[in-house]
Amino acid sequence: MILSNEWISGFVDGEGCFHISVLKHSDTSVGYQVLPEFTVVQHERDKQILFALKEFFKCGVVRRDRGDRWCYRVRKLSNLNTLCLFFDKHKLKTKKRIDYVRFRRIIDKMNNGEHLTPDGIRKIVDIALKMNTGNRNRLFQIKKGLGTK
Repeated sequence: MILSNEWISGFVDGEGCFHISVLKHSDTSVGYQVLPEFTVVQHERDKQILFALKEFFKCGVVRRDRGDRWCYRVRKLSNLNTLCLFFDKHKLKTKKRIDYVRFRRIIDKMNNGEHLTPDGIRKIVDIALKMNTGNRNRLFQIKKGLGTK
């Protein structure tokens, strides 16, 4: 299956998700780990498109998500940098673009090592709280635990 750049951008606009998790992690110097993730979920009848995305971007995994749902997932920072270059060039058109821009800011902070400092984690949490996220309560708890600056 051959996918065009414009088709991918439009498809991700409708079906993609840019997500940031921040988890307590005692093995890290700041006690927290930032986990950025790009995902696309489809019913199993359309999972071939997920494999085509994996082939196009040359990274990520495709696996069963839940029940009859499958997902294409990219978590590795170097691979997320590649995806960001693509979406910087082939812009999203819907409100999802706002989440992408925030996601990109966090990726940039991670590339600069800011996720390895308490102040950097604080800034990342502040950005993530503005994204379309289901983990607001956890992020607020982390922010509270880090204190304000």
